[in-house]
Formats: sequence, structure tokens, C-alpha cells
Amino acid sequence: MTASSAKQTISLDEWERKMRKVPIAKSDLNQLIMNYLIIEGYKDAAEKFSEESGLTSSVDLGSIEERMQIRFAVQNGDIRSAIERVNDLNPDILDTDPRLYFHLQQQQLIELIRQGKSEEALEFAQDELAPHGEEHPELLRELERTMALLAFEVTGESPLAELLDFEHRQKTANELNAALLAAHSQPREPKLPALLQLLAWTQDQLDEKVSYPRINNIVSAVLEEEGKDTSASTPRP
Repeated sequence: MTASSAKQTISLDEWERKMRKVPIAKSDLNQLIMNYLIIEGYKDAAEKFSEESGLTSSVDLGSIEERMQIRFAVQNGDIRSAIERVNDLNPDILDTDPRLYFHLQQQQLIELIRQGKSEEALEFAQDELAPHGEEHPELLRELERTMALLAFEVTGESPLAELLDFEHRQKTANELNAALLAAHSQPREPKLPALLQLLAWTQDQLDEKVSYPRINNIVSAVLEEEGKDTSASTPRP
């Protein structure tokens, strides 16, 4: 390796000196935390953090509970209750978002199949989902994949068994949660996960050019120098 191609090495002390020169307002960090708590639905934590930080939220924290009840209903497979709650809260949400409404109905179909109610599932698909497929042909493929579960006597053995996983409920719940947030002029996603993804991407880019103390564990947030054992390290203030 030539000198021109050798990586620059930055020590932990030098890296921390550089970091201390970057101005970060505590109020910005507080806003970032509050943004995460509100969008993810941690009502009690948001109220407590508001008290401790003196940060006044522009969002009615009481509305978080309504949104979380709807989210929990989907996560528990109670789709009818979720739809009723959404319509009570704001019927325009589902009226103006046919894809979201289809996905909720699709999840209801999945729940019927999960319960072994094949005849009811077929009737529900014909009455509720097929008309959506006619109006929006791009949704037909999703309906066909869901109906394919009925071709297996043991649905868990189907190649499409992932539709029965909790992760699929969670995906539908997240989509509905994002729509509820947007209806209240709030961001659909919290900023913090996006910043963590940006951190990971930035470190990957730096790795090609510089040897520096990097964060390998997001939870501990310890700066680790390359080639050094940091198992006993603690985060620096």
C-alpha cells in the first residue's frame, strides 16, 4: 500500500475534541426525543418527558391514546374494531385512502383464515375485497396471494404462511398509524430511526477512507477504536 492510499488515523482524544466543537442545542435533542415518543405512541413517557424537560408539545398528548387503541386493535387481530374506531375518529381517512382500506380488509380476511372460517373468508373476499380489486387492479395480486392460503389444509404449511405472522399485523398497524398521524398533520415516521440509519451509512463511507473511533453498538453508543478491546468501556459524557 502506498502512502497516498494509506488511511488517515484519528485517535479517540482527537475525535472527541472534534465532536465537542460541533454545537448541539439541548432543545433540539429534546425535540427529537419528544418526536419519537409521540409518533411511537408512548403517551405516559411523553407526558413525563414534557414535565421534566419543560418542552411544550404542539400535539394534544391525549390524542396519542386514541391512536394507540386503534393500533393495538390491529396488532391483536381485531380489525373490525380498528375500522370502527378510525371511522368514529375521522371517516375521511379510509374514504380517501383505498389502498389502506384494502390492506385492513385483507388483514381481516387473514384473521378469518387463521380461525379456520373458510366459508366466511370466501364470502368476505367476494363481498368486500373483490370490488376493491376491480377498481384498483394493482391490488388483485395481493388478494390472490391471500386467497392462496385456503388451498392448504394446514395454512401454516403454505409458502405464503408469512401472511399469518404477527409481523404482517404489525405492518398493517404501522401503515394505519402513519395515516392517522398524517391526518393530524404530524410526520408519518419518527426522525430518530432515520438519523441512526444515516449514522450507519456515514460510518460505512468513512470506513473506506479513515481509521477512527466508531459506534458499533447503537444501544451502548461507545466509541471504539479499531483493534482495541472496548468490552469494559463505558460511554463518555
